Amino acid sequence: MKNFAELHTGDSLQEITLGPVSRMDLIKYSGASGDFNPIHTIDEEAEKAGLPGIIAHGMWTMGNLAKLFTPYYEEGFIQDYSIRFSGMVFLGDVLTLKAEVEDQSDSFLDFRVRAVNQKGKDVIKGKVRFSKYA
Repeated sequence: MKNFAELHTGDSLQEITLGPVSRMDLIKYSGASGDFNPIHTIDEEAEKAGLPGIIAHGMWTMGNLAKLFTPYYEEGFIQDYSIRFSGMVFLGDVLTLKAEVEDQSDSFLDFRVRAVNQKGKDVIKGKVRFSKYA
């Protein structure tokens, strides 16, 4: 693992694989977040809403992207996070979390981040600014 001082534009952080996504993952997140919308935990309710099955909370997926930066919190912090949801995450999906350096300065690194499902489809994408401690 490189430290942030060694990263350059185009470099990637080590990918993280999540999953398969389980019902228990989503039940736990519901309790932690207070989002008890039943489309995230009850098959029949998701189907009544026109979905093929329960879907993960978008914020569950977004929050997991922060795991890419866990090894670097001694060097800095996530200052800004902007995300676009581009696909649904279903039970059994396996996600790969990715981050690539887009820009850098002495005080920050800007990353393009993505979560990609097992079919190669982006389910979330965006940008993270990681500020370095002075």
